[in-house]
Amino acid sequence: MTATLIDGKAISKQLKAEVRADVEALVASGGRRPGLAVVIVGDDPASHIYVKNKRLGCEETGVYSVSHDLPASTSEADLLALIDQLNANPLIDGILVQSPQPKHIDANKVIERIDPSKDVDGFHPYNVGRLATRQPLLRPCTPYGVMIMLQKAGIDVAGKDAVVVGQSNIVGRPMALELLMAGATITVCHSKTRDLQAEVGRAEILVVGTGKPEMIPGAWVREGAVVIDVGINRLPSGKIVGDVEFAGAAARASAITPVPGGVGPMTIATLMRNTLESALLRQGRAVR
Repeated sequence: MTATLIDGKAISKQLKAEVRADVEALVASGGRRPGLAVVIVGDDPASHIYVKNKRLGCEETGVYSVSHDLPASTSEADLLALIDQLNANPLIDGILVQSPQPKHIDANKVIERIDPSKDVDGFHPYNVGRLATRQPLLRPCTPYGVMIMLQKAGIDVAGKDAVVVGQSNIVGRPMALELLMAGATITVCHSKTRDLQAEVGRAEILVVGTGKPEMIPGAWVREGAVVIDVGINRLPSGKIVGDVEFAGAAARASAITPVPGGVGPMTIATLMRNTLESALLRQGRAVR
């Protein structure tokens, strides 16, 4: 079997076009253009690349964007004060504070300081709790993006055995909640899982987000499985790989996301969708 590639670039382009159309329809009907504030603290090169891509996403979708590039010496108190200002700004619908932040800043304090109605990353405990109780509002971008990608690729997860490898608050845990809400039967694997190969081998839907290059050998993948690789890792050679050994997995799976070009583009497109949804909710408009 040779797997069908799930083209995250193409699907994200489609999603951003849909967001753009909805943004312009909102403005044409007298509504306010959605606004996103992007905050970055420090000079981490990878973070600045991510932030640049998010700003480009705003340009593509017609979202009003405000940037706050702060030095690494910024105190936690000053960062929290800026978040308070953005919470109070009626032109801002979404607040994104890029991770990681410098070690002297408590990331949990930052997340919890953001108004949940402006938490377009979907990390605030209120929004995660809404997802857990099947009443989602703003949903974590990467897992939500995976669900949109699966839906647009025509893959129904209802009734399937789904295995999530990795239990981070950003990917693994909310991914399990998304799949559960969609009707899949969920197993979450982590460092204490006793027989990871056996768990992976029975997955009809396999989602891997561990940050460890090619941690899952392709030979472990069940014949006909759908493989979603959330990881993106740069090897010493410069080659970029995912958390799943691609060639072996692609030979066994029915569908698989490439790295790069799979889940990554969906995260930014979903961030734009979350910003639109926040703006619609805050303006008393229906969210489709």
